[in-house]
Amino acid sequence: MKPRLKIGISACFFYPDPARAAFAPKTLQYIEQSVAHWVMAGGAVPVMVPSPFGDTARGEVDVHEYSSWLDGLVLHGGADVWPGSYGETPLDARWHGDRQRDAYEIALVRAFVKAGKPVFGICRGLQLINVAFGGTLYQDIPTQRPDALVHRDGVAYDNNFHTLRIVPDSRLGALLAGATTDKINSIHHQGIKDLAPGFVAEAHCPDDGMIEAIRHTGAAYVAAVQWHPEFHAPELGTLDDSALRDDFFAAARAGQAA
Repeated sequence: MKPRLKIGISACFFYPDPARAAFAPKTLQYIEQSVAHWVMAGGAVPVMVPSPFGDTARGEVDVHEYSSWLDGLVLHGGADVWPGSYGETPLDARWHGDRQRDAYEIALVRAFVKAGKPVFGICRGLQLINVAFGGTLYQDIPTQRPDALVHRDGVAYDNNFHTLRIVPDSRLGALLAGATTDKINSIHHQGIKDLAPGFVAEAHCPDDGMIEAIRHTGAAYVAAVQWHPEFHAPELGTLDDSALRDDFFAAARAGQAA
């Protein structure tokens, strides 16, 4: 029996907050249950990757320890990307993002790519990957693209949907060739403005052209989607995108064998 893949999931952060009932003065790191279960549904073991940085760091372990031990990396959703990570200043204080998480996840991406391990991004993960490789973002789609579709509805949340236009002859197109629907969820107010060098867009929103999926064109397996595949389910009539996870896992399995 083949050993199960070990897939790292980058952490989200809660910073000290006196209004929080538990651990108010502490920084907490966590992952979303749905992302862990999505990884487990593919037969892999999810492993949260705690940040080795911060005011309590002891300096014994760094990101390369994770990239050498784990078989792949998933970057999931959460806080905005800090505009300074792509050379801009926040247009509004609400969009200051999470500078510490950016630095940690960019270091992770670089470590996994250097180690030849695949990386897959979800929502913020797509945005972070784009920034890590030199791309930029719209800090707020409604402000900077007022003609755009509503990509985030705070009330509907993961029940906010739109359709997907896949680029013909793309890897994504091949993976989803048998899909019977193109309905995806949409839970983001930021998005790709300038695509990073070395990447291609594999899907767009047909209503406004916003980029919905990207892939690295070189030897590194780095791919990402703007939607949340972990929220898709048959009863919602949404896209069956499990082939994306299977393809990512196949790349991880190939690396494991090597």
